[in-house]
Amino acid sequence: LIILEITNAAHWQWWGSHSLTTDTVSGLLVLLITVLVVNQLLSLRQARQRSHAVAAQAAIVSAQAVQSASAVSAVIDGSGDRDAASDAYRTYLLMLLISAPVFIDDAVARDFLEQAQDFGGEMTRTLALTRSSTDGAAGAGDRMDGAMQQLQNAAAPLLQLLNPVVRD
Repeated sequence: LIILEITNAAHWQWWGSHSLTTDTVSGLLVLLITVLVVNQLLSLRQARQRSHAVAAQAAIVSAQAVQSASAVSAVIDGSGDRDAASDAYRTYLLMLLISAPVFIDDAVARDFLEQAQDFGGEMTRTLALTRSSTDGAAGAGDRMDGAMQQLQNAAAPLLQLLNPVVRD
């Protein structure tokens, strides 16, 4: 509109002779720009809040993973209770199942979800091997430790969004 007004005399004369239309159009353009800016700011705020919620959920799942891993490792060592390890394992998988929809939308969170599922699979394998003997579970325990390390690596970018007090 500015270029037309500068270059086309008939155009600026029309707008000049229709002042109510000119004021209405300019008011609508200002309103539209204001709405777009406010909408963008609200979208950014919502994304930031969502990322903090995803990070908090990842911290909770990671903490349960550590607790479950230590319970299963204690069973492998022979010092733990298999029923308690099974309960911790079930709790971990239930938490993972409940929180999975939170992790789907973001690529980094989805990677964390995949690693968390892999870790759950390794715990399943390890617990299945401990039914028969603890000797066969020793190698699976190493695989479980590797899966736990991968889970912690996948959680690190998410946990960086939390302040240190909340993260601890």
